[in-house]
Amino acid sequence: MSNGQDERKARLAQALRDNLRRRKAQARAGTAASRPADRDRDGDAQRHDETD
Repeated sequence: MSNGQDERKARLAQALRDNLRRRKAQARAGTAASRPADRDRDGDAQRHDETD
């Protein structure tokens, strides 16, 4: 390979590593910030009315 191709390959490899690191950090942040089970999709507390 030529020097230019080697540099490109190294840049792409570094970009992939950076992307993976960023995605892992986002996944960790998402699990740490998960909402309690009594919240609905919009983050509003659900009503627990007992009307039978």
